[in-house]
Amino acid sequence: MANREALKELQTRLAARLQAARGEGVSVSSWLAVESAGRYFLLPLGQSGEIFPWGGVQPVPYTQPWFLGVANLRGALTGVVDLAGLLGAAQMRTEQVLAESSLLAFNGALDVNAALLVDRLSGLRGMEAFVASEPPEADAPPYFGTTYLDAQGTRWQELNLHALSQHPAFLSISA
Repeated sequence: MANREALKELQTRLAARLQAARGEGVSVSSWLAVESAGRYFLLPLGQSGEIFPWGGVQPVPYTQPWFLGVANLRGALTGVVDLAGLLGAAQMRTEQVLAESSLLAFNGALDVNAALLVDRLSGLRGMEAFVASEPPEADAPPYFGTTYLDAQGTRWQELNLHALSQHPAFLSISA
């Protein structure tokens, strides 16, 4: 229950910060920063939806290992995808680790009834948070965007959620 209240508090703070920034004409953050399997990702705010605590995911037989099942999120059955597993970094998660994880729904405008399991939310980021960038490598998946480097040397990979949701690997959940 404490995790649910902490998540609601985070969402309230994020919404208040965005509203205040818009009102003051300040540059608004572009991405939601998340961590998954030791990797750092930037998810475009315009493509990201609501954040939910882990819980109530029902497994679906005969699906890919990265497809964790379905969850009832605000009255809608939503497919839950392990972001790390989908990207090839499958890892075993204990119930304690899962309890600290979050589900990030795709924005409703993308017309995708899915959510990503991420290990940790790292807040909002804008261009000012980074000191360098590089284009995706030639063999990178089509949903990989620019890689950004912050002042601490951490590499943040931008993920285009719309392109991810249309990718054949994402759409093929059957084993």
